[in-house]
Amino acid sequence: MKSLKLTCTKFTHRGRKYKSFKGKVGKVANNLLKRRFNTNRPYQKVVTDITEFKLNNGQKLYLSVFMDLYSSEILSYGISSRPTLDIVLNPLKDFLNMRPNVNYRLTIHSDQGWHYQNKKYVSILKENNVFQSMSRKGNCLDNSVMENFFGLLKQEMFYGESFDNIQQLVEAIQEHITFYNNERIKTKLKGLSPKEFRKQTFEIIY
Repeated sequence: MKSLKLTCTKFTHRGRKYKSFKGKVGKVANNLLKRRFNTNRPYQKVVTDITEFKLNNGQKLYLSVFMDLYSSEILSYGISSRPTLDIVLNPLKDFLNMRPNVNYRLTIHSDQGWHYQNKKYVSILKENNVFQSMSRKGNCLDNSVMENFFGLLKQEMFYGESFDNIQQLVEAIQEHITFYNNERIKTKLKGLSPKEFRKQTFEIIY
């Protein structure tokens, strides 16, 4: 591609939001979270969603994220050129396997996308004693924390940038999530990064 002096330039404006909703194809859970995004306990409330990156040559990339509302830390994520079920199941399993033992139940909140209605996803939650929560249909504000994260991510590392290929975009996403977790300080986290805040306060709580 470089020898031909061709580049793959990303959009410099917001495109259409990726929508995984395909009607009722499985279980639709109640909205247990009800926009109560605050918590004083790590691993108690986790939100998840999928976003799409589209390059000018038509190539697409999908990012699935699980975020802890306590520290805003990205606990796990999946990246794929296709929005298959595994882009959700694999990071879900990764997160649940690394989650420490705590004396309270976890709630995972999502939209009503088909991935989250799928019986395999629902089964994993049940097997791990996890409460399932879903946004109301067509109500993005019910999962606004994820919407805001994806908007910030794309503003900082995608919009206005160009990539020679999909692999460069994958690496850029991975690098930015690592930066976000380990170096981006937040006022609400007392000037600490998400991972620093979780480590320090988790030791105090437990």
